[in-house]
Amino acid sequence: MDGFFEHLPFKPADILLPQNCDYAKWSVVACDQYTSQPEYWQRVEERVGRAPSALRLILPESSLDGPQVEMDIMDINATMAQYVREGRFKTLPGAMIYVERTLSSGKVRRGLVGMADLTAYDYEPGSDALIRATEGVVMSRIPPRVAVRKNAPIELPHAMLLTDDPGRTVIEPLAAQTGEMEPLYDFDLMEQGGHIRGWRLGEAQLSQVAVALSALADPAAFHAKYGADGQPVMLFAVGDGNHSLATAKECYERQKRLAPPERWDVIPARYALCELVNLHDGSLEFEAIHRVVFHTDPGALLAALVRAYPGARRGAAPEAGGFPIRYVYAGSEGVITLPAGAAQLPVGALQAFLDDYLIGHGGRVDYIHGEDVAREFAARPGNLALLLPPMGKEELFPCVIHGGALPRKTFSMGEAHDKRFYLEARRIRE
Repeated sequence: MDGFFEHLPFKPADILLPQNCDYAKWSVVACDQYTSQPEYWQRVEERVGRAPSALRLILPESSLDGPQVEMDIMDINATMAQYVREGRFKTLPGAMIYVERTLSSGKVRRGLVGMADLTAYDYEPGSDALIRATEGVVMSRIPPRVAVRKNAPIELPHAMLLTDDPGRTVIEPLAAQTGEMEPLYDFDLMEQGGHIRGWRLGEAQLSQVAVALSALADPAAFHAKYGADGQPVMLFAVGDGNHSLATAKECYERQKRLAPPERWDVIPARYALCELVNLHDGSLEFEAIHRVVFHTDPGALLAALVRAYPGARRGAAPEAGGFPIRYVYAGSEGVITLPAGAAQLPVGALQAFLDDYLIGHGGRVDYIHGEDVAREFAARPGNLALLLPPMGKEELFPCVIHGGALPRKTFSMGEAHDKRFYLEARRIRE
């Protein structure tokens, strides 16, 4: 079966599934969510209690700067080893899993769990790899994530890859074939996460997926689709988990330095478990990721933003073009319109300004999913919310192919509670 995928960067994996436990307590949301809402993670802690859970195998990003982070990481690795030793997982060799995730909205997102070949992935600006980052990777964010992963015996993925498949040839046909596949799980997720079901693909489905992916990877079809004559094929874009996948790549490169070249291809860390989703899935909606600046002078920041871009103005004037950015802080609300030439997208102009401004003026920026949450933070003294418009998902592949990675935190695929939940795992050390 592996032969079907020999020349593809997304393949079947030896997938680990938890056994003899309550899946509803095992499965928790991606660690990079609710970074400014510690009460969320406290509720999850209380709900899980002493039950076996992926919560014990991850480090929420809200804890990365905690005073006991090194001890937390040691505890995580010890628990991973304990779970493996006591038979907490069953192994599905050479497997792919078809997933149906019913979101809180009632829509169903369809995906395919397999492993991405990190030799075909590159997060550097200007990359021409088959798998490319959709946003700029902040290198300072990699070392603490490497610290979590470098000695971990297993990985639990929250990265989601996107394929641009308007003909719905790869994933969607599997929906009508679940009767031919082995059911694996079917349960409710916690904290408004919705419901999830999964089936293991049979040999016929694996062959079908490989054929469809190979057609999408055909250079002639790619060039005609995107007007990209002579450019290397981009088969997948990283939708969620850009920094997670970059961390996996860095850990693989570290292991290569400790192994002879003839061993590089068989290092387990060469691959990273991911979920593949079609950009054209009807449930997939791109949401804006808003910026909230904490511990700042909102009036001074907004005045500096106007000064930073000649032609910027307070108020919206759509007929004149430009990038309108709404702002909210205690007792005030309005719009600043930046000139359209300031960047490719509104988020690019705003992020460049914030990166520079905060160096000289202090404060902290966080990236918030959901306007209601951003407004809640903005109501507190010393905080400022900058509300961005959403990016059209049809813009994603052309923007990355022709212009490279987007500014970090440009878009979110749905609300925080709709993000990928940890469930499957995979060994990444021999």
